[in-house]
Amino acid sequence: MSDVDGFWAALPLGRNVTLLQRDANGLAAFAKPAGVLSHPNEAGEERRALLGARYVLDGEFFEWTDGAGRARRLWLLNRLDSATSGVIMAADSAELALEIRAHFKRKRVHKVYQALVFGVPREIGEEWRDRLVVAKHGGQIRTAAHAGHVPAECRMSLVRTGVGATRLALLRLEPRTGRSHQLRVQCAKRHLPIIGDQTYGDFAHNRVFAKRAGTKRLFLHSLETTFDYEYRGQSHTFKATAPLPEEFERALGR
Repeated sequence: MSDVDGFWAALPLGRNVTLLQRDANGLAAFAKPAGVLSHPNEAGEERRALLGARYVLDGEFFEWTDGAGRARRLWLLNRLDSATSGVIMAADSAELALEIRAHFKRKRVHKVYQALVFGVPREIGEEWRDRLVVAKHGGQIRTAAHAGHVPAECRMSLVRTGVGATRLALLRLEPRTGRSHQLRVQCAKRHLPIIGDQTYGDFAHNRVFAKRAGTKRLFLHSLETTFDYEYRGQSHTFKATAPLPEEFERALGR
């Protein structure tokens, strides 16, 4: 096994985290389960994070010592809320991380999410455009979809509806902007709250659903990430897909 292969094989992955895809440049995608932190925010949270390793906030990388005593690092490229599952990106060098983070900032990364919501949209496809208010209260981010100045855009498509007395729908959401809590707020504004959303959702329906389904998770999943990028004078395409978790299918009744 080469040193490169050994690096990826020996990553100190967090609980139920899996490596989905990596390319020859050192770009990688992982499937993060719901409840796992993108990175530890304070000492003692390493066991709950993407990697069970120290995280350096200033450099945005994990660092650890491997079995041979070598210092290792992995740079985080994007984040997901702990309650959200799905694709999360990383790179094995600072040089590559700098390039890909620039792609994210320039909105050159195509992301697809799927969300299970209470209710069914009136149209099978819509363009959602809102002006959000994003604020921090007591160290927590809160977003609202009224009288704001922060533009938020997303393409919504109905994937399918659930079976049973409760009206449920699986939505495909393709955000064109990356605002904090954007998808959760945009769904709630249209009376399509994401199941399990403890901040913007339907609390009464959440309690009934959690009791019946046996889970309190947020039913928001980062399904796919795709983009083209330039690195060391060559063009590359990267695509990663994290399969929809089984609990989504069970909730839909199919």
